[in-house]
Amino acid sequence: MSAPLYRRIAQKIKEDISEGIWKDGEAIPTELHLSEQYQASRVTVRQAIKVLVEEGLLERIQGSGTYVKEQKIEHNIFDLLSFTEEMRQLGKEPVNKILNFQLIDPDDHVRKMLQLAEGEKVFYIRRQRLVDDVPYVVEDTYLPVSLFPNLSYGIMKKSKYDYIEKEVGKKIKESFQEVIPVLPSEDVAQALTVDESTPILKMQSYSVLVDGTVFEYSENHFKSDEYKFTLRAKRP
Repeated sequence: MSAPLYRRIAQKIKEDISEGIWKDGEAIPTELHLSEQYQASRVTVRQAIKVLVEEGLLERIQGSGTYVKEQKIEHNIFDLLSFTEEMRQLGKEPVNKILNFQLIDPDDHVRKMLQLAEGEKVFYIRRQRLVDDVPYVVEDTYLPVSLFPNLSYGIMKKSKYDYIEKEVGKKIKESFQEVIPVLPSEDVAQALTVDESTPILKMQSYSVLVDGTVFEYSENHFKSDEYKFTLRAKRP
């Protein structure tokens, strides 16, 4: 038994979206246009659109129309993946743009998070993480010089975790993270290409090697319209 016509129309629209015929954020044709295209009544077309709205592929904007919903990057906080690893799993190739690279004396907060003695220096690196020329994340990272004396600008343009595990030979164990919604500072807003009044997601984290050494403290600023954080919980 064949599926109802509205289901078949919904499936065809899905295929058009997946093939890039209708792109993220793009308005779909009017109900009248779709009814002519699929030789169906506007009521049937409306049912098909309703299905796709409920599935999260389309969204209706009051007074404007119906659009292909922009899909956010889903980040599972239980998976310790670098941004590069996460994007490559999605078939995307990220680019790291270095906005700042300095050898500094850390402030008290960073020193405490990295469990450093007085006088120990750190590398401070700010990176703009881009995919398809769109900035997704602004990352501020602090790494102890004592652990990574050969760290360079060129290394930080690539995967930080690849460098630590494959070149330095240190095994990463886990990361402790806190995610909070904030309003961006002027410089972060500029790097993310958002307005200062637009809320973003800030993740503060420190990461640990298998021997218990804290090797990194980071503050990552995520565009809230590109990223969502998920937590998968199971009943005991």
